[in-house]
Amino acid sequence: MKAKAIRIEKNGGPEVMRMVEVEVPDPGAGEIHVRNTAIGFNFIDTYHRLGRYPVQLPSGLGTEGAGVVEAVGRGVRDLKVGQHVVYLSRPSSYAELVAIPADSASVVPAGVSDRIAAASYLKGMTAEFLLRRTHRLKKGDTVLLYAAAGGVGLIFLQWARSIGATVIGVVSTDAKARVARANGAAHTIVTSKQNVVKRVRQLTGGKGVDVVYDPVGKDAWNQSLQCLRMFGLMVSFGSASGLIEPVDINGLANLNSPFITRASLNQYGGTKELRRASSRALYGLVRKGAIKVQVGKTYPFTEAGVRQLHTEAEARILTGSALLIP
Repeated sequence: MKAKAIRIEKNGGPEVMRMVEVEVPDPGAGEIHVRNTAIGFNFIDTYHRLGRYPVQLPSGLGTEGAGVVEAVGRGVRDLKVGQHVVYLSRPSSYAELVAIPADSASVVPAGVSDRIAAASYLKGMTAEFLLRRTHRLKKGDTVLLYAAAGGVGLIFLQWARSIGATVIGVVSTDAKARVARANGAAHTIVTSKQNVVKRVRQLTGGKGVDVVYDPVGKDAWNQSLQCLRMFGLMVSFGSASGLIEPVDINGLANLNSPFITRASLNQYGGTKELRRASSRALYGLVRKGAIKVQVGKTYPFTEAGVRQLHTEAEARILTGSALLIP
């Protein structure tokens, strides 16, 4: 069966993404076909395109989507044709139709739309493992969160608010600061006009925060370490500004003897059981209204639409979760 899909043959800017027609093989054993109704965007998609996280070329792009099961392969028993599912995939979800392992998909719960599911699945599971498993966030904790008005950030803020934790959100503009505060940030720091370390020290009475959650990487690393309290936890979960330079571990003794982890969904969501438990926790709060998923700008699933999305994402002008709509 033929379908349109985005492919890259070399690494580079948004212009390397091209819409092509591909042959989608029949689902093999343990696989399903999903006709996408909404395709999620995550910043890691730009890393794959740029080659920051290498993929074998030529390659597709995109790691999540939602849609309708069109066919099931041999041995698939827990999913049926016609069901609406949300899924994670290897870089390939920028497509009209995908063949994916059935174990990578979860049924979209009643009361949750495909667009909400595609906008929140990877981002929501990321927020879940950050605040429930990388560190068990509790009432009274004070944490620093970068990219607080982004897709992960807005879910994290609402979840943390429901727990009773205090979140200081780091953003790039006043407009994003307003969005972050509306979603649960107790305080915001606008990097274009405030010093992050100085402001954190002011807000915490000189103590520092319990945890720093950092998807920025290179540009934020050193200042993030300076924001921690003694024996605080530094959680790196992305590298939007570039890969972190090698760390001189001996130098950490002169700071605050921090704990450091590089947290990834590859491990925290490494099995079907972990992913489905995480998504149940997420969508339970969505259905209760404790988390309202912010579907941001939507883009048509065309070559021009995909390129525009990546261009605007890298210009840091997006808030919430952007989607591609076939």
